[in-house]
Amino acid sequence: MEELHEEKVLEQRMYFFVPYNISEIQKGIQAGHAALRYARLFSADNPEVWDFVDNHETWIILNGGTMNDQRDFDGIPEGSMNQLADDLQENHINFSYFLEPDLNNGLTALCFLCDEQVFNKEDYPEFVNWLLDIKMFEPAKEEALRIILICGLNSDFIPNYNRKCFQNIIRNGYVLLEGLKMCSYVN
Repeated sequence: MEELHEEKVLEQRMYFFVPYNISEIQKGIQAGHAALRYARLFSADNPEVWDFVDNHETWIILNGGTMNDQRDFDGIPEGSMNQLADDLQENHINFSYFLEPDLNNGLTALCFLCDEQVFNKEDYPEFVNWLLDIKMFEPAKEEALRIILICGLNSDFIPNYNRKCFQNIIRNGYVLLEGLKMCSYVN
C-alpha cells in the first residue's frame, strides 16, 4: 500500500525594516502599522497569511537604515529603506509599508513574510536569497525565464534554490516577460 506524504508546512516569520533614528517603541508601533496593512492587502487570497497568524506569529524587526524618497541622477533612492522597498518590488515579493504622517510621510516600516528556507540555513543550506545574496537584474531574470519557457522549471539549467523564486513569478501557467506578449509556460 502506498503511503500518502503530506507536504511539509514551512515555518514562517514576518520581517520588518524600520529606520535607525526612531525610538525603540516607535519601531514596534511602525511595524504594527505595516503588519496590519500587510494583512489587509494579502490575507483575502493568501492562506499563508492566515497560517502565519494562526501558527507562527514571530516578528523580526530589523534596522533598515535611512528614509529618504529623493532619487539620485540614476534613479536610485537616496534612503536605504526606499532602496529595500525597490528591491522587494523588483523581486516580486509581497510587502507592505507605512508612511508616518508625523514624520512628513516618511517611510517608517516595510513588512513581508518569508518561510524557513530563507532563515533556516541548517535545513536549507543551498537556498540563496536573491534579495540579499544575488541582485538579479531584469535582463538576467528575463534570460532565466526564457530558459524555463524552453526547458521547464525543473530543468538542470535552473538551480534548485532559484526554482521557488521563479514560481513566485509564474502565475496560472503563464509568464509575462517585459516587452513580450504573454507566453505559455511549457512544462
